[in-house]
Amino acid sequence: MNRKRILKFYFCLLGIICFSHIALSAETVNSCVECHKDIDEKNLSEPTNVSSDDVHAKAGLTCVSCHGGNSITDDISLAKDPAQGFVGKPQKKDIPQFCAKCHADATYMKRYSPNMPTDQLSKYNVSQHGQLNVKGDKKTAVCTSCHNAHNILAQDNPASPTYALNVLDTCAKCHSDKEYMKEYGIPTNQIDDYKESVHGQALLVKGDRTSPSCKHCHGNHDAGLPQAIYVGNICSQCHSLTYELFRNSPHKAAHDSLGIPECEACHGNHKIMKTSDDMLGTGQDALCIQCHSPTSKGFKTAFAIKNSIEDLKKEILQAKESVSKVEQRGMDVEDALADIDEANNSLTKARGYIHTFSEEQVGSIVKEGETLVKKAKERALKARDDFNFRRKGYIFAILLIFIFSLTLYLRIRILEKPGKEN
Repeated sequence: MNRKRILKFYFCLLGIICFSHIALSAETVNSCVECHKDIDEKNLSEPTNVSSDDVHAKAGLTCVSCHGGNSITDDISLAKDPAQGFVGKPQKKDIPQFCAKCHADATYMKRYSPNMPTDQLSKYNVSQHGQLNVKGDKKTAVCTSCHNAHNILAQDNPASPTYALNVLDTCAKCHSDKEYMKEYGIPTNQIDDYKESVHGQALLVKGDRTSPSCKHCHGNHDAGLPQAIYVGNICSQCHSLTYELFRNSPHKAAHDSLGIPECEACHGNHKIMKTSDDMLGTGQDALCIQCHSPTSKGFKTAFAIKNSIEDLKKEILQAKESVSKVEQRGMDVEDALADIDEANNSLTKARGYIHTFSEEQVGSIVKEGETLVKKAKERALKARDDFNFRRKGYIFAILLIFIFSLTLYLRIRILEKPGKEN
């Protein structure tokens, strides 16, 4: 009897183990993947090649999480049963709403990424892309145009299309294609221009991922064309002090009344080049003369500002030469060099303050720099005088030593003559 009970117990245990294994297998096997991976059509089989970095896979989501249906049955009719929520491949125009089922649901998204914004759909709807999508434009960008449909990678993944160094190429897929963009009447040289700009060089050559690219100025989900009235606000995200100076300048009211883009009017948009002092004043390369005639107050102000900056540059150069000479003679010029550094800071500040378009404000900063340059020159002069004094002292000391040595030599010679007593 005991033996029968023991055998019965083991058979029951074995049955439980087998049933659990079968149940576990049923849960882990994804019939969507098993079926699609062997299909010859690339567009149907490729979605099964999801990397381990896919954000949805890492969160534990599977095919049915987006497409609905039943992934634990081999019966196609059951796997694609609409009663189980199967929607299949959405139409391109429906993709924003399709993705928003999760990404616009704040409560749902907190389960996976509490800090991720959930306003992407509302932003997309007001974007250039979203407005065209509503009108039935089949070419306009939707979520999958930038993020891919499958194998979606995190923004900080270097392989992601939305990674800082890849955003340019992602936008260029459409915006650098002349044939594709032809019907919209939009230029397609923006990317090439950007690559030559200070922003492009910082991002693409120096690898500075904080440098602005397309999305920083145009937006990403709410991508649009910056209007003249808020170009300055866009630039001020980085150049806050410069824009604050401009806002308090006489040019602000003029730009507003004429509808002229603020920063863009002088610096351009995509091909923003490194600034130079040649842009100032009334020379042939100056920007000021594009608007201000020779008889205008603005023309005279531009001339005065440029001259004051050029004067400070010359003074700094002269001070550097003076200090360099005494430094080569071995004199301590640390304080003088510090004054020159501060003068250079004043020069940089003055260049920034040209956005006030105020001769008085720029002139005041230039005077601060000139005062520092004067101190540096005085220190250099004093160091030179100290050097000359020391040199005279050395010469005098050497002369004394020579005379003493000669006297001693002659005395020894006299003492060494025959007949002289020691």
